[in-house]
Amino acid sequence: MNAQYLTFRKFGTRIAIALCFLIILNACEGGEATKQSGNSTAYLGKKHKSSDTKDMADRGVPTSALESETKAEKKVMDAANTEAAPPDNPSPNTDTTHIAPEKAPEIIENQFLTVKSEPLSTFSIDVDNASYTLARKAINRGRLPYASGVRIEEFVNYFQYKYPQPTGKHPFSVNTEVAKCPWNSKNHLVHIGLQGKQLDNRKLKPSNLVFLIDVSGSMEDPDKLPLLKKSFKILVQNLREEDRVAIVVYAGNAGLVLPSTSGGNKRKIMEALDRLNAGGSTAGGEGIHLAYKIAKENLIKDGNNRIILATDGDFNVGESSDEAMQSLIEEKRKEGIFITVLGLGMGNYRDSKMEIIADKGNGNYYYIDNLNEANKVFGKDLKGTLFTIAKDVKIQVEFNPMLVKSYRLIGYENRLLANQDFRDDTKDAGEIGAGHTVTALYEVELYSSPKSVAINRSKIPNDFKASRFSGEQIMAVWLRYKKPAGNTGIETTHFIQANNQSIDKTSENYRFSASVASFAMLLRNSQYKGNATFESVMKLAKSAKGSYVNGYRAEFIDLINKASKLKVQ
Repeated sequence: MNAQYLTFRKFGTRIAIALCFLIILNACEGGEATKQSGNSTAYLGKKHKSSDTKDMADRGVPTSALESETKAEKKVMDAANTEAAPPDNPSPNTDTTHIAPEKAPEIIENQFLTVKSEPLSTFSIDVDNASYTLARKAINRGRLPYASGVRIEEFVNYFQYKYPQPTGKHPFSVNTEVAKCPWNSKNHLVHIGLQGKQLDNRKLKPSNLVFLIDVSGSMEDPDKLPLLKKSFKILVQNLREEDRVAIVVYAGNAGLVLPSTSGGNKRKIMEALDRLNAGGSTAGGEGIHLAYKIAKENLIKDGNNRIILATDGDFNVGESSDEAMQSLIEEKRKEGIFITVLGLGMGNYRDSKMEIIADKGNGNYYYIDNLNEANKVFGKDLKGTLFTIAKDVKIQVEFNPMLVKSYRLIGYENRLLANQDFRDDTKDAGEIGAGHTVTALYEVELYSSPKSVAINRSKIPNDFKASRFSGEQIMAVWLRYKKPAGNTGIETTHFIQANNQSIDKTSENYRFSASVASFAMLLRNSQYKGNATFESVMKLAKSAKGSYVNGYRAEFIDLINKASKLKVQ
């Protein structure tokens, strides 16, 4: 009896252990599926197909959008299993506990080039500023951003500068200034600023907008879809009756939530936004295809036709690679439809995809980290966000080889162009919005006395006519752009004089841009940061705060203070 009892007990114990193991395994698989889909009831597999339909309908997605959901389900899980990537390698001198989770390809900083070997410098302008707001969010959370995610030009161009409005035939003014470099007194810092023309509200062209909204499971966090709804409502409040809005969403499949609707019907548009909830996978490529289709069907001739894509950047179904997305956007921009990209949230963020879409789609790229930023993008800077005054804007700088020994373009690494691309109107470049400012900085090394230098002619395009420099002219700045609906480039040129003035004699524009650039170099732990410190950056920024009432410069000063406490000891 005893032996039988012990045998039975032993056998029963093994069964119990096996059952517990199966229960735990099932729970883990279910939890993983829930994690991947972001919804505990709607996207767990074919058995819950009816729940899928109800959930999509609740979020405003038409049930017809679910026709291929079963086939897509396997793709979703396969993509989700391969999408996750290890975090970027942090800067060698940065504690990994202070790193924000956003991902970005490594940037190799521009180096000093000799004028003898590289007499020209050519790049596309950039008014994107997402890199700054991403860094701001990280620092406010008590972490330093990835060095690879710090794009210096986007830091500098986050801020507006007090440049004069254009008075001539060109849609922007060109403003230059030179002084001793604040982080390297042996060199000079050249400041080049463009001011876009302000547009009269009464003369604004009507807008045909398509909101392309990611409602996948990863968008359910408070700083994603909930913040996005509030942000779009700010834009809707500023629409006119002649403007139109359609809403396309994507999660597993893409669907039309709101047909093109007059901006005068604000209640209908906001109710459509309110109905949106997050859940499901991310069919980003399919969503973009549908958004372009809707935009084209409602195209306003000579109007402002634009898609506004809002997402956390997690494309894991369809057009998932950067190359495929780039080809799609390049093809569609030919139809006269521009694109604005809004990034939200942290974690599995795909900064590189956001930047590519905006750059190749004749658009701009913003990161919305709070409601104040939404007010900036869709309130204060709305015209600059939506209305382009010049496209494919390129800059080519010609250096005087007798006075300039070497130079370094600060930032714009992702916007560099071949010298022969400057006058090639088939080459894409950046856009300037109404009222926008664009700023570029060069650090230059001058000869102590004029030199007779033979430059490398092989780096100069055949159609380039060398400038005749006179006196103390160190650079000639050539600009080429197209009108928003044009196909032919228009050129203008400006000469820059040498100036040995100290930094304290310069304008607020100059000092503030220099402080922002040096702050970004500190965050990148740049080899070119010279003797810049958080203290010197703070002092320079405070001297250029001026009377700005919007608080962005004051906020920047506070950010320097916070970052200084996070630096590695």
